[in-house]
Amino acid sequence: MNANKALWEKGDFTRLAATMRESGDELIESVGVAKGMEVLDLGCGDGTTAVPSARRGANVLGVDIAENLVAAGNARAREAGLDNLRFIEGDASRLDDLADSRFDLVVSIFGAMFAPRPFDVAKEMVRVTRPGGRIVMGNWIPADPTLVAQILKISAAYAPPPPEGFISPVTWGLEENVRERFGAAGIPPAQISCERATYVFRHPGPPSEFLSTFRRFYGPTMNAFEAAAKDGRDGQLQSELEALFESQNQGGPERTVIPATYLKVTVRKS
Repeated sequence: MNANKALWEKGDFTRLAATMRESGDELIESVGVAKGMEVLDLGCGDGTTAVPSARRGANVLGVDIAENLVAAGNARAREAGLDNLRFIEGDASRLDDLADSRFDLVVSIFGAMFAPRPFDVAKEMVRVTRPGGRIVMGNWIPADPTLVAQILKISAAYAPPPPEGFISPVTWGLEENVRERFGAAGIPPAQISCERATYVFRHPGPPSEFLSTFRRFYGPTMNAFEAAAKDGRDGQLQSELEALFESQNQGGPERTVIPATYLKVTVRKS
C-alpha cells in the first residue's frame, strides 16, 4: 500500500482539522478567493480551506490521498449545501486526471508538502494552474520552535528510521528548496515569494486534551507512540509532548490557543 496514503488514512484527521477551521477561513480571506474562481485545494483533508473557498462562491475541487478524508469532505459539502464543491482521491505528485491550465488558484495548506517526490509536486501544481493564476502553499518549517514543527521533530526521534531516499516534508519550509522546486517547473525567481505567517489551533479544552487528539488521531504522532511503546519509551514521549503543549498554550488552563509559524508561499504563473 502507498505509505503516504496509509499514514493519512490512519486515525481520523477530521478531529484535528476541527481545531483549524477559524484560521483556515482567515487564510482564504487573505488569499482573495472570489466568486467564479476555479480553485484546486490539494491535500485538502476534509475541507479546512476548501469549504471557506466554496462559501465565497468559487468552484472548488478538493484532492486528497486519504479515502476517509475525501468521504468526510463530500459529507461536509452536502451538509453545507455547497454544490460548487466536491472532493476526489488523488496524489499531489500525479494529477493525471486534471487538465493543464485548469485552475485560477491552487491552494495547498500543510497538504502537498507531505507528498513524496517534491519536484513532481511542484511541476504538477504549475501544470494545472492557468497563465496569470496563482499557487499558495502553507508549509511547516524545520527546526521552528512553534508547535507542529516541534511535534514532528520530537516524534521523529522516537519513530523508526525513514526508508532510503525519503525526503522530509518540512524541507518545503525552506525558501531555497521552494525556489529550486518551482524553478525546475519553469517559474522565474521574481514570481515566487515566501513569508512567515501564523496559523492558530483552537480547542475548547485544556492542552492535555488537545495533545490526546494528536496522539489518537494524527498519523505521524500515532506512529511515534507505537514505536516508542515497543521499547517502553511511550511515557517519555508523552512527557515531552505535554511539556511542549503546555509551554506553547496561550489560552489559559481550560482552553487551548496555540499559534504555529509556517512558510506561506505564493507563486504567480505567467
